Amino acid sequence: MKYVGIALLDKRTKDLVKRLDRDDIAIIDHVDMDRVSAESLLETGVEVVVNASRSISGAYPNVGPLLLTRAGVQILDGVGPAVFEEVREGEVVEVVGEELLLDGRVIATGERLTVSSVEAAMEQAKAGLGEKLDSFARNTLEFLEREKALLAEGAGVPHTRTVMSGRHVLVVVRGYDYREDLRALAPYIREIKPVLIGVDGGADAIREAGFSPDIIVGDMDSVSDEALRSGAELIAHAYADGRCPAMERITALGLEATPWSVGATSEDLALLLAYESGADLIVAVGTHANLVEYLDKGRKGMASTFLVRLKVGPRLVDAKGVSKLYRTSVRPTDLMLLVGAALVAVSVIIMISPVTRSMLGLMLLSVRAWIGI
Repeated sequence: MKYVGIALLDKRTKDLVKRLDRDDIAIIDHVDMDRVSAESLLETGVEVVVNASRSISGAYPNVGPLLLTRAGVQILDGVGPAVFEEVREGEVVEVVGEELLLDGRVIATGERLTVSSVEAAMEQAKAGLGEKLDSFARNTLEFLEREKALLAEGAGVPHTRTVMSGRHVLVVVRGYDYREDLRALAPYIREIKPVLIGVDGGADAIREAGFSPDIIVGDMDSVSDEALRSGAELIAHAYADGRCPAMERITALGLEATPWSVGATSEDLALLLAYESGADLIVAVGTHANLVEYLDKGRKGMASTFLVRLKVGPRLVDAKGVSKLYRTSVRPTDLMLLVGAALVAVSVIIMISPVTRSMLGLMLLSVRAWIGI
């Protein structure tokens, strides 16, 4: 099959989806495509994805490529990094079979992924989980040794203007099913009015749900300018060595932020911030909660999540899947009972109301006179 489209390139999938359209051909460099990235690509409606790297390397059974292929997206996989030198943004390219062409010239070749080939690769990748578990355990111990003061005493946690002591705090991350879960929690947010913490793009998710973030935590690489300007307190996640790339963007926007240097993930910082600030209850939406999600994140820092969750566990409620826990529905029998009750009520009103009986009597006489009875 042949596909023709305008090439849009970016080595960061989450940046590419912001400008990707249905008729474009997405060219990415994404090893082990995770579920969140795959869902972001599907939301754009794009039909063809060219990946310089392997969408499923065999390190672990990542589900991203399976979601794309099952949705009918064509993936030309493992074409090599040179594609970013051969193709420029906006050029018209063709995908024919296992080849990528520019002006009729083959510039890259790869593997066309199918549902069956991805399923087979996922089955083989299960064998690599043992090695990943060993690495995860080592990274966890390294983090524990490095951040003992933070985990044990809460050392270095920044002070915020927003009071969290004794209140509920809702932490939103753009992870699995975050939209559905956030939508299901809307009545809770309106009634309880928890402190709303957005982790990077989680701030935009809060705004899309009709609310406004109180605090934004992260390296600010996936949050919109509008969210940063919303009036929320900004806490910029700095690297362990003190460097803070987020401050450059924040300063350019004329805003201020508090840097926080910890070798953990931004979502861990948000949970620790709420916990050490005295939150009575922490509700997490879209955060990473199981092994595959940790591996999907693809960072050594994910080892911190296990320890952070142990620390904040007594106050933490994970809202993952709350949208699937209970869904209200109206059964046909319920509707019949409701209609029946209404008819009974109307009948009773007619029988006990003299005015209504007189009106019905006049109507009956009018009908009889009209038909000549």
